[in-house]
Amino acid sequence: MEQLPQYRKLYEQLRKHITNGVYRKGDILPSENELCNVNGVTRPTVRKALDLLANEGFITKHQGLGSVVNKIPKGIGILSIKGTTSAVGSENLSTKVIVKPKVMQWPENFPFPLTETELESGCIYFERLRLVDGEPFFYDITYIPNINLPRFTSYKLDNVSLFDTLREHFKLEIKGGKQHFKAVMPSKNIQDQLAIKDNQPIIQLQRKLSTNRLNFNFYSELFCNTEVYALSGGF
Repeated sequence: MEQLPQYRKLYEQLRKHITNGVYRKGDILPSENELCNVNGVTRPTVRKALDLLANEGFITKHQGLGSVVNKIPKGIGILSIKGTTSAVGSENLSTKVIVKPKVMQWPENFPFPLTETELESGCIYFERLRLVDGEPFFYDITYIPNINLPRFTSYKLDNVSLFDTLREHFKLEIKGGKQHFKAVMPSKNIQDQLAIKDNQPIIQLQRKLSTNRLNFNFYSELFCNTEVYALSGGF
């Protein structure tokens, strides 16, 4: 198994502490000197780990103060879910794989242009249902280029973050992307999965997400039942 570089180990450690609530919004992380001494690493290593956290929005660096922890958005990937009064916590979210990951050709009339390499490599395709407090909220269809993702189809995706899986096992980080919103009439399958009433339009999102790997993007199509919860977010 490939050994993680020191800055990456420190980044993962601090990221876990923030997401687990060891450090909360407004808290200040240990100083660079303290992190060096505790972890036995150099200052450039610490700075690289902190830069990653800052780039992902976990912390904000303040001159003379240190690394201040930001509020962690609660939601699904880039999108946040908001109820009528407050954001939904991760403990209320669950994920059910409906179609297990499989390698296949890209579908015809794909909504985003694909490179020659992507077309030749095919895609890893899977479908998941996301639930809030046990109620179906959105249906997620994902397409990932089948390029240098060994054994991805064997990974468990029930009740786990896809972004975390890509980051932890393949060093893929989301850097931004494009997304299109429109109202559509759902297919019978989507209607049943989301418990949508007959003749009720829903929100469709088509997303192209860029990563830190050169020319590597992945794509998703989401169908959202926003009768109770609203979506917000940006990148």
